Amino acid sequence: MRLALNLGYSGPRYSLDMPLVLEAERLGYDSVWSAEAYGSDAVTPAAWIAARTERIHVGTSIMQIAARTPAMTAMTAMTLDALSGGRFRLGLGVSGPQVVEGWHGQPFGKPLRKTREYVEIVRAILRREKPVEFRGEYYQIPYAGPAATGLGKPLKSILHGRPELPVYLAAIGPRNVALAAEVADGWIPVFFSPDRMRIFREWLGAGFAAGGRASPPAGFDIMPMVTVVTGPDVAACRAVVKAGLALYVGGMGARDRNFYNDLACRYGYETAAKTIQELYLSGRKGEAEAAVPDALVDEVALCGPRERIAERLQAWQASGVTTLMVALRQPEALHLMAELVL
Repeated sequence: MRLALNLGYSGPRYSLDMPLVLEAERLGYDSVWSAEAYGSDAVTPAAWIAARTERIHVGTSIMQIAARTPAMTAMTAMTLDALSGGRFRLGLGVSGPQVVEGWHGQPFGKPLRKTREYVEIVRAILRREKPVEFRGEYYQIPYAGPAATGLGKPLKSILHGRPELPVYLAAIGPRNVALAAEVADGWIPVFFSPDRMRIFREWLGAGFAAGGRASPPAGFDIMPMVTVVTGPDVAACRAVVKAGLALYVGGMGARDRNFYNDLACRYGYETAAKTIQELYLSGRKGEAEAAVPDALVDEVALCGPRERIAERLQAWQASGVTTLMVALRQPEALHLMAELVL
C-alpha cells in the first residue's frame, strides 16, 4: 500500500504547507493532492508543488467538472504533466448541486452522463488520434447550437500529451463508484470505511464488468482519503474529525440531497445522520459535532496514539486499498504513517 498526502482546500486565508509536502517527498510518499470547493482552486497549488518538488507525483482531488470545459481540463493536465516530467494525475468530480448551480452557475443535470462524456472527451484529447468531434447530451464539439457561427472546426491538441495520463474519479454512491471502475484509472472515495469493503467491491465489480475489464484491472488505484489525528487523548483526536463529519453529513448539501448524509445512512447511522443534519442546518454546529458517533469516526478515520492507529490500520491494509491518501496537519502524524506503511 502506497501513501499519498491530501492538502485540502482553503479557509478564509490560503497557505501551502510546503515543509510538510517536502518532508512527505523525503519520506517516500507516492503523491500529494490538492483540492477545491468554492474558494481556492486545485490547479494553482498543484503547479506550485510540482515546481518545488522532484519525485513525488502531484494530483488534483478534485478538479470540479462544472468549473472547466473538458478541453480546458485536458490542456491543464497536459501542461502540468509536461512541466512536472510526467508526475501529474488528474482527479475529477462533479461536486454537489449547491456548488455546481450556486457557485459555477451550471445545471447539475445528470452527473453520471455528464461525467462519462467529460472523461471520454478528455481521453480523446490526450490520445490525439484525430481532431476531436463529440456529440453528447451535455457536450458538443465543435459547438453547433444556438448562436453558433458555424465556423467551428474539429481540432487536435498542439501539445503532445501523455495518452496514458491517469484519470481518477471521486465517488461515493453506487452508480458513481461503478462509473469510476468502468472508465477511470483510479477511485477516490471520502469517508471510506474498510469495514464496508464488501459493498464497495460489489459496486466496483459492476463497473469493471461494464467496461469489459478484469476485476480489478492491473494498476487500478483504490485511493480513499482518511483523516489522521494522533495524540494520547482519543476523544480529543476524534473531536477534530467530528467537526469535518458534522459539516459534510449535516451541511454539505440540501436537506433532501446530501450525498454524505446518504453515505452515513448506508453505513447504518440513519438516526445519527438525521440528528446531525437537523442540528447543523439549524445553526447548532457544536451540538451537531457532538452528535457524531464515536463508532462512525473510528470507521472512517485513524485517531489516537501510535498503538491504536497501528491496530486500526490493519483493516485498511487488508481491504484492498492500494493507496492511502492521508489528510493530516501534524508532522508527527506524517512520520507515523510513513513508519507504519512504508
